Amino acid sequence: MAKFIFITGGVLSSLGKGITAASIGALLEGRGYSVLIKKLDPYINVDPGTMNPFQHGEVYVTEDGAETDLDLGHYERFLSTETKKDCNITTGQIYYEVINKERRGVYLGNTVQVIPHITDEIKKVILKHSDKFNFIITEIGGTVGDIESLPFLETIRQLRFDVGVENIIYIHVTLVPFIRSAGELKTKPTQHSVRELRAIGIQPDLLVCRSEYPLDNEIRRKIALFCNVSIEAVINAVDVSTIYQLPIYLYKEGIDSLILKKLAMDNKEISLEKWDEIVDRIKHPKDEVNIAVVGKYVDLKDAYLSLNEALSHGGIANNLKVNIKWINAEDLEKKFDSITFEQIDGILIPGGFGERGIAGKINAANYARIKDVPFFGICLGMQCAVIEYARNVLKFTNANSVEFDENTDYPVIDYMMEQKKIKNYGGSMRLGSYLCQLNEDSNAYRAYGVKEVYERHRHRLEFNNVYKDKFIQAGMNIGGINPDKNLVEIVEIKSHRWFIGCQFHPEFKSKPFKPHPLFVDFIKAAYSFKIDKLKEIKSNVL
Repeated sequence: MAKFIFITGGVLSSLGKGITAASIGALLEGRGYSVLIKKLDPYINVDPGTMNPFQHGEVYVTEDGAETDLDLGHYERFLSTETKKDCNITTGQIYYEVINKERRGVYLGNTVQVIPHITDEIKKVILKHSDKFNFIITEIGGTVGDIESLPFLETIRQLRFDVGVENIIYIHVTLVPFIRSAGELKTKPTQHSVRELRAIGIQPDLLVCRSEYPLDNEIRRKIALFCNVSIEAVINAVDVSTIYQLPIYLYKEGIDSLILKKLAMDNKEISLEKWDEIVDRIKHPKDEVNIAVVGKYVDLKDAYLSLNEALSHGGIANNLKVNIKWINAEDLEKKFDSITFEQIDGILIPGGFGERGIAGKINAANYARIKDVPFFGICLGMQCAVIEYARNVLKFTNANSVEFDENTDYPVIDYMMEQKKIKNYGGSMRLGSYLCQLNEDSNAYRAYGVKEVYERHRHRLEFNNVYKDKFIQAGMNIGGINPDKNLVEIVEIKSHRWFIGCQFHPEFKSKPFKPHPLFVDFIKAAYSFKIDKLKEIKSNVL
């Protein structure tokens, strides 16, 4: 039976419960233990797949095709364990399952209630895989005091008696704000948050206190006294310059040793050398590159969280700092000005849905192609590059995706036959891991160094094979295909220094210790482009 760690949050959202969970998992994994992390989300949606990124941030996709919360991306980037469909459970999924059971007569005429039926269903989810791992870490979404998360909190309260107090630990993440007018840190929000949690019946074992400035011993003693924990159980998570520094910081605070002691587990040796190296590379790069990301959710960086991290990983591999310039695609529709890209070394168009901003993305792809700027198109970004090539190279004037114009004369991007029959939009896309066979005469193959790869997908539309030969004849290279359905996975332009579009989402598989090959190669090409520009400028001056 695994040991169970539950992580709750108080005061306000976005305190970093997910990063805290991932960091604790990384420290325990570093000590030789197997760890699985789960996320319980209190919203009624079955999954975040149909939610607007402005409301929820990015939708992270697992290998087995689940559309999940973005925190699962943190878990996978920090640990070696892959998350699965049952690692992200929502209130919607729980109630859906219970209602279906009630309709089938599973409850034998009983009145179906939150306790025990809903809480028992949540327990099944939490306990699943507990025989395969040393630790199951479960993050409870939302904030203590929210009505939506009460069934989850009640469930983890009950579990202490089900699995035994020696097998469970509660960690509460809270805020110690600095009030500038008073010039001091305030502990009252933490006190009130813990009081709310205790009123539910949960006494936290450890407190992870987020703060802008370090907590001194006096503040730690005060928090310990009023929150009924020992002073060493008050863990300070002070703001850090990079999230990859947090495992190092929490280790110095002794959080993993306290957890192991509390759960009567061996305090095995640990090395943080790999984390130190990553942080050192981030803080001391040899140079920098500027990458333009042309999207429509650029006002909310969480909408492109995995992408942002994958670009950073590409920089780490090349010992470069990656500066991202977020460009609203709609701005490039109203007025396209090449000055926007004057200091840019590479252009990336990410995935997305809907027609808004498409013309701006196509304009950006056109600029990258003509000016020989390294270009990376992901999912919809690839489709925009294909549309641009069809219009301006093949001279298919009104070429388009049927998503944007169902009556286009040249549907170079179209639905697969099975997608045309779909009526329910939730969870019905091409999702999860699919095989891609690489063309050995391609930049993609040179980046990967292998013939076959598996990549994660999240889309409905595909490159239309009716036009494949015409694209090839016009200089576009098919860099990879899915052999099972003969679907185009990667397109390239032969005459370009680095121009790749892929139908999948490589950002979901990138880790700081194992950067995705396409991001590594893209950043390398961007830096080479930068050096060439500098040489040209120097030559012109002389």
